[in-house]
Amino acid sequence: MNKKTYTDIDEVIYSQKLDNGLSVFLMPRPEMEKAYAIFTTNYGSIDLRFVPIGESEAVTVPDGVAHFLEHKLFEKEDGDVFADFGKLGASANAFTSFTKTAYLFAATNHIEKNVEILLDFVQDPYFTEQTVEKEKGIIAQEINMYDDQPDWQSFMGTIQALFKNHPVNIDIAGTVDSIMKITKDDLYTCYNTFYHPENMTLFIIGNINAESLSQLIEENQAGKRFADIAEIKREFPDEPEEVAEKYKEIKMPVSIPKCTVGIKESSSHLDKEAFLKKELLTTMVLDHYFARGGEFYQELYKDELIDGSFSFETNLETSFGYSLIGGNTARPEDFAAKVKELLLSTTHAEITDEAFRRMQKKKIGQILRAMNSLEYIANNFIDYHRHGINFFDVIPQIEALTTADVNEFLKEWIKEDQLAVCTIKQA
Repeated sequence: MNKKTYTDIDEVIYSQKLDNGLSVFLMPRPEMEKAYAIFTTNYGSIDLRFVPIGESEAVTVPDGVAHFLEHKLFEKEDGDVFADFGKLGASANAFTSFTKTAYLFAATNHIEKNVEILLDFVQDPYFTEQTVEKEKGIIAQEINMYDDQPDWQSFMGTIQALFKNHPVNIDIAGTVDSIMKITKDDLYTCYNTFYHPENMTLFIIGNINAESLSQLIEENQAGKRFADIAEIKREFPDEPEEVAEKYKEIKMPVSIPKCTVGIKESSSHLDKEAFLKKELLTTMVLDHYFARGGEFYQELYKDELIDGSFSFETNLETSFGYSLIGGNTARPEDFAAKVKELLLSTTHAEITDEAFRRMQKKKIGQILRAMNSLEYIANNFIDYHRHGINFFDVIPQIEALTTADVNEFLKEWIKEDQLAVCTIKQA
């Protein structure tokens, strides 16, 4: 394994790429009581059209297949994987996002045995027509549950207002109609294409022995057979720069309206250095204006347009990007108008050197504090790794940013046709 020491943050990480293509990262934290492992594939809900491995023509699969596949991998012919983890005192879980699927566990004992279970169940699919049909009812209930959640409907409603063609505008779980179309063959096609070790990453952090764990992983993978490594060809429709619709209204039984203003961020055709720079500047600018001490937050609070539910987030990916600002508000129209006015005013803003130094220090401080969490380190490392970026290089990149960088960013950040509003109102 390759060993790298980061003296500025006092961390050591071991890495290797196995013969089958799997990227493995081990990060000992002997002072911790537990270990956390996450095994991810670079495959999410947006990957609906692609060329299957071994074929030449693209296929389109039903919405929700990635999430459906995540559910099905836990079910085996001889039992349930959660029970296997539970017997060893491990807490296991999984999730599907727009761009990845992850399988994980946290445990204080039997780490190596739990790692074997993690690798083996993810790499041993078992689907039958009967079990697939049974799962449809379970996932349909989950979809209906999310349909009744105002926060999720506000999120997806804003995404749908922002994006016209890109599959990010499709609910991660799909719809009840779309999952009814999923077949065993669809699951195997997606699994065989996207669950190849070359497209996957394993990250383990905590109270671990890197040397023995590395040997276990190598032996485990050497005993399995995989298809020849091939480049995955994904297809996405053309997406206009402007939003799909400027205003979207959803009626639900809510006691107080919700309103979210979305920004359609551009991230396509950026190399990894430009991508990281844009992501860092976007998060720092949003925090500067909308964190509790920010000037825009104070204006919204003074005008009684927000409450404790107010939040903001940004998500930049290779084929799409968005930022969302919103929460509960008794006056959604006033809230939307004020936020849009504030955002558009940033085009003419000038951040001072002193203010930018505070932004830098705050961002670095947030990262260093969060690094007390094993889950934070592992999840962020894998997210950046997907883009060819080393998470431990992020702080030096923040330190390299300048006041001129942020002011140049603000001049180009937002245009009016990149803004959309979604409101949840009483049915």
